[in-house]
Amino acid sequence: MEITVQWVRTFWTKESRGGAAAARRNAVPAGFALPGSLPGTLSGASRVAHYVEMSERDGFAPRAETKDLDEVKVALRDEGDRLRVLARVEPLCGVPPRPRRPPAVRLLPGQWIRWQLNYRFSSLVGLRDWLYWLDTFNIAYGPRDQDVFLSEPTVVVDERGPLR
Repeated sequence: MEITVQWVRTFWTKESRGGAAAARRNAVPAGFALPGSLPGTLSGASRVAHYVEMSERDGFAPRAETKDLDEVKVALRDEGDRLRVLARVEPLCGVPPRPRRPPAVRLLPGQWIRWQLNYRFSSLVGLRDWLYWLDTFNIAYGPRDQDVFLSEPTVVVDERGPLR
């Protein structure tokens, strides 16, 4: 069964927490059209994800590439008739606190999920400003077209919390 993964990551600092810069940041898409050459399966050699990164320093312009699925912060398990999906939380990130996480989601063929998590991080010695980021995982189970992640997801898991 085809499994298609898109990871959208957005980075910003306190400069984009308010005003026009925050409006630009909040306007970035949560999903993108897939490149025509992206394989859509976890089996064999096709273990890649479509990765799109946007950052404040580039004016939130999207930069796309492929990443090995081992780099994607999500656990996927094909259970035959369903796909089990669970986003992993970055281990060094305590903000926002996530004392209770949602359970894994099991997708049926033809469904797709959008799972979002946000983070705030500072340098160990506190010399640099806070860095914020948002991870969005778009995962489709079964045949799909290039525009699948431009439509409404079957399942949404929103783990975004207050970042102060």
